[in-house]
Amino acid sequence: MSDNLLFAMEAALNGVTVGIMYSLVALGFVLIFKASGIFNFAQGVMALFAALTLVGLQNGQIPFAPIINAAFGTSIHNFGWNLPSLVAIPLTVLVMIGMAWAIERVVLKHLVNQEPIILFMATIGLAFFLEGLGDIMWGAEVKRLDVGIPQGMSSWVDETTYNLFGYGFFIDTLSLYALGIAAVLVTGLVLFSQYTKQGRALRAVADDHQAALSVGISLRFIWVLTWSIAGIVALVAGIMWGSKSGVQFSLSLIALKALPVLILGGFTSIPGAIVGGLLIGVGEKLFDFFMQPVIGGATENWFAYMLALVFLLFRPQGLFGERIIERV
Repeated sequence: MSDNLLFAMEAALNGVTVGIMYSLVALGFVLIFKASGIFNFAQGVMALFAALTLVGLQNGQIPFAPIINAAFGTSIHNFGWNLPSLVAIPLTVLVMIGMAWAIERVVLKHLVNQEPIILFMATIGLAFFLEGLGDIMWGAEVKRLDVGIPQGMSSWVDETTYNLFGYGFFIDTLSLYALGIAAVLVTGLVLFSQYTKQGRALRAVADDHQAALSVGISLRFIWVLTWSIAGIVALVAGIMWGSKSGVQFSLSLIALKALPVLILGGFTSIPGAIVGGLLIGVGEKLFDFFMQPVIGGATENWFAYMLALVFLLFRPQGLFGERIIERV
């Protein structure tokens, strides 16, 4: 087997693992869109806020320490103890559920039956609010996140591919864990959406708020439930991305890469988020591999958006999105 083909296979396999990381972010967007019909601009910042909270709890950091110290003349920043990941992660889940409840109470309940653009603008404001809140609570410095997931080259993949092809592929172990976690998440979310009473109510709310209210569905409960699940998905994405590149405020920008994933997979499809992520991940790696000698590097920065733009011309609803039917 030629070296170029082996290198291309390695690039494609790396694209699969990167695409799964994109899909973890896109899943949160899908959940919110299914419940409210809006693109949640704050999803990336929710992943950042969840990761900041997790690191802060692990390190025993006092939230709002700068404000407390300025108000009382103290100089304390830590409680003096560290929490293990098995304790810090459930506590962070509770924080995200509490945040979902607060978002519904303060923002969403006042926007029932409003135009989708109003809800979208509300999520933009929420994104900036959460980013500022995370900065005030936990500080703006780059933080290291470690929940015990192994990192570095996977020796199993290296040995397996070497035995098969005579060339060992370099695949990050963290990305393999993300692949397994994504499979569990998608399976759980699909089962929840299709086979539970709350999942069916979620789909009804997405179709028509007023009709859902008229048959006794609690819109406020569905929104709290959906934002809670999206917050938990954001925590998983924050753990994966934070473990890979550190917890920093640029983490919120991964939401931008989720947009072409949603365009390809469909804004209302949970499996579509995974398929779209895989298409984007593999596509950008292979495009960079084959085209870098011709047009230079940095193609991964824009390839996903160009692919999404082309895709919109032929199938604007996405591969698994609801088919657009109009009466003429």
